[in-house]
Amino acid sequence: MKHWIEAARLRTLPLSVSGIIVGSMYALAHPTDEILTPTEVFNWRLFGFAILTTLGLQILSNFANDYGDGVKGTDNEDRIGPKRAIQSGVISPAAMKRAIIITSFLTLLSAIALIYYAFGDTNIFYSLFYLVLGILAIMSAIRYTVGNTAYGYRGYGDLFVFVFFGLVSTLGVNFLYSKQFDFELILPAMAVGFLSVGVLNLNNMRDEASDKKAGKNTIVVKIGCEKAKKYHYFLVGGAMLLTLIFAVISEFKFDQYLFLLAYIPLTKHLITVRNNQEPKLLDPELKKLALSTFVLSVLLSLCMIYFFSDIVVNAFLGGR
Repeated sequence: MKHWIEAARLRTLPLSVSGIIVGSMYALAHPTDEILTPTEVFNWRLFGFAILTTLGLQILSNFANDYGDGVKGTDNEDRIGPKRAIQSGVISPAAMKRAIIITSFLTLLSAIALIYYAFGDTNIFYSLFYLVLGILAIMSAIRYTVGNTAYGYRGYGDLFVFVFFGLVSTLGVNFLYSKQFDFELILPAMAVGFLSVGVLNLNNMRDEASDKKAGKNTIVVKIGCEKAKKYHYFLVGGAMLLTLIFAVISEFKFDQYLFLLAYIPLTKHLITVRNNQEPKLLDPELKKLALSTFVLSVLLSLCMIYFFSDIVVNAFLGGR
């Protein structure tokens, strides 16, 4: 059990639910014209299955990454980060493959439950669209490093993370509640996506030498470490700027800018990356950036619903 927990990489899980939190709390804070009460706009079952589905995708991606890099030999003695399960021999490739299949099935079941609680037996088109989207997300999580055409080995991992853990996670879950698309939400969705890509970029910066030797052509391998640092500044700094613009456009009040507290660890992180000369020292920054992203999503969500307003209280109590 210990080895499977390690293979699931718990430190990546808070990051994966950041978009779900922002998208869900935005829905709670912005009831549509057709939905007049908090309990009608916010469904705790929907929220729960959205979290479970996203966690399933993240764990699936981690298992597939362990398997793909393990069988290809990318995870070897040259790799700087923590030893992976297959690399260290504590989990066999066959066992990991079974785990990928089981996790895929459970994630799909969670996604189906999520779709049911969002649309019921109506809106068949939306239900089918989200079902296809869920299947694509599962396939993409697996194909990141698994197979001869794994897109993670061609530098497309950043795009997958941005789309699924940024845009789809935030905008997609919000649509499940409101049944409408809100252009304003694109800004925080992009911010979450940028920060999620930032974690991947940091991981790739740490593993640049071993990835290059193994033929894993990540963006960092393609552009080099110095340009990857500038790319990292763009991702993290861009996320901070997008979130601030969102707050201004949304006409936040003065005491709704509490989310700026999350900028402190993010700024310290950028300084650490700028001064870094030893790739292995970037490993602790992975957890810091992931947790900072989670904290930013929680603080931004609290600011959107203006702390514990009547909307939130009613949602908790189930009142109208």
